[in-house]
Amino acid sequence: MPRFLMTLTSQENSSAAGPPPELFQAIGEIAEKWGKAGVLLDTGGLAPTSMSTRLRLSDGTITAADGPFTDTKEVTTAYAIIKATTQKDATDYATEFLNLHKKHWPGWDGGSEIRQIFGSDDAEA
Repeated sequence: MPRFLMTLTSQENSSAAGPPPELFQAIGEIAEKWGKAGVLLDTGGLAPTSMSTRLRLSDGTITAADGPFTDTKEVTTAYAIIKATTQKDATDYATEFLNLHKKHWPGWDGGSEIRQIFGSDDAEA
């Protein structure tokens, strides 16, 4: 079954208070549901850009820049690796996840990108 990377993006520090506890509870419940169904393979939140380093290769030279990255409007804040039969099914899972944010964090503004992962696991029948 194909694997997909589902990322969550939003403006960094969009709320000083952070996500409400109800959202974390709902995310835990959906993670348990997807885990039991064999959909969820891995998930995690990402550190803010202030704790990050960006590398760039240009003209044969690698440079490093420590965050925060003020030139970035939205950043990836979390990810999940899921199994889904089709791109549409993966998109449906991402929509379900965004609906948790809509319900439990009114006013939150962000998005999700769903990209199929290619690799050795794709040879499985």
